[in-house]
Amino acid sequence: MDSDLRVKSITVDFEPCVARTPLKFGGVVMDSLDFCRVQATVENRRGKTATGWGGIFMADSWAWPTAEVDNSTKTAVMEHIVQAYADSVLDVKEFAHPIDTFMTLETQLAAINDEAVAEFPPPLKMTFLGALVCASPVDAALHDAFGNVNGIDSYDGYGPDFMSDLSRYLGPEGAGKYVQDYLRPEYLPEVPVFHLVGGLDKLTRAEKDGNDPQDGGPVSLDEWIAQDGVFCLKVKLRGVDLPWDIERVLAVYEVGREALAKQGQEELWLTADTNEMCESPDYLVEMLKRVQEKSPECYDRLLYLEQPTERDLEAHRFDMRELSKLKPVLLDESLTSLEMMDLGLELGWSGIALKTCKGHSMDMILAAKARELGVPYALQDLTNPSLALIHAVGMGARLYTMMGLEANSRQFFPAATPPGEQAVHEGLFRIHRGMASTASLQGTGLGYQMDKVLSYKGD
Repeated sequence: MDSDLRVKSITVDFEPCVARTPLKFGGVVMDSLDFCRVQATVENRRGKTATGWGGIFMADSWAWPTAEVDNSTKTAVMEHIVQAYADSVLDVKEFAHPIDTFMTLETQLAAINDEAVAEFPPPLKMTFLGALVCASPVDAALHDAFGNVNGIDSYDGYGPDFMSDLSRYLGPEGAGKYVQDYLRPEYLPEVPVFHLVGGLDKLTRAEKDGNDPQDGGPVSLDEWIAQDGVFCLKVKLRGVDLPWDIERVLAVYEVGREALAKQGQEELWLTADTNEMCESPDYLVEMLKRVQEKSPECYDRLLYLEQPTERDLEAHRFDMRELSKLKPVLLDESLTSLEMMDLGLELGWSGIALKTCKGHSMDMILAAKARELGVPYALQDLTNPSLALIHAVGMGARLYTMMGLEANSRQFFPAATPPGEQAVHEGLFRIHRGMASTASLQGTGLGYQMDKVLSYKGD
């Protein structure tokens, strides 16, 4: 098609970012990360050229959670993979839709991953999830450029005028169907934002001490609710300490309920995430039953659970049916391909958790498949700031997620977003009534409005 593109040039940059407050999830405390920013210039078959942008955190602690390699080494390996994947995209001389480019290079991405870690004695294989994180900012830049070079919103480029049907990826059931069929025709004006309650986070002002940030911003959960009105709370649990996890869920619910009541707000939703720490799903079955006994209201407000057990579904084929009878349980770290989605559903998982760090292209196909099957899905953001957050909010506003999306970089990495992006997209970075406004997602591509962002000179 005339809209197909190929890459003319691509640049990759990395910027170290320090957390305002440490984020604890699973067995990890994350206090610094490198943010990857990608710029790609493309041309379409009509000879037009344009530039696109993408960004993502190099979240090695989540994507490659091995203790056998230090964080700095893992980050260096991941950054090498980003550049190697960018080079492989640049080497593709055929014109193609960005989704087809990403899916075609999937095998090559796996080979790049294997080569990058082969030097370790003995070789330590990074999970393919980590490789997807590395490829994702490049993929995002291509989708942004695709919209820009063709003069369209990128999400309007997934129908029959711009790409082939889904039979290539979903088989016969995808014949005559397109990604666009499973998206909202326009951005939702506002989307609910999930506020993350990390394992180290303080719930009330009374818990604050001299070690907290002294920048005048919120620290405790009740302060965040007072400022932003957040009514969707994602609770990070330990997964190995049942009494603590039970009390943590109950305490978050009570603090959230009381803080929202002061604003005349009754709506409150929770999700829970143990980040693969549970030895089996039985742990959460017991936790849910105990929570329901202690507080039926809290139990009723739990929307879903994320990835209780470790990510290798083939090595540990846990049956999730008993747990999913109680609450929806979503694949997250295990969700690295269509095949893993199929296996998860076979094992009784309820649905899937999408992230832009798994690749915009993969998210589009997974979302289409989930909606075709009637499978629920959520969207998280990997604590991403800057372009990555703008990207995620836009995606959440075009998808049919269970409830908004996660957007917590304002808590942990607020300084990682350049002033120009904050000014142009103020409604995305400053939450009101628990909602992010999509009014600034305008123009072509992914709605970044990069011309305004890059020309911003400050007030």
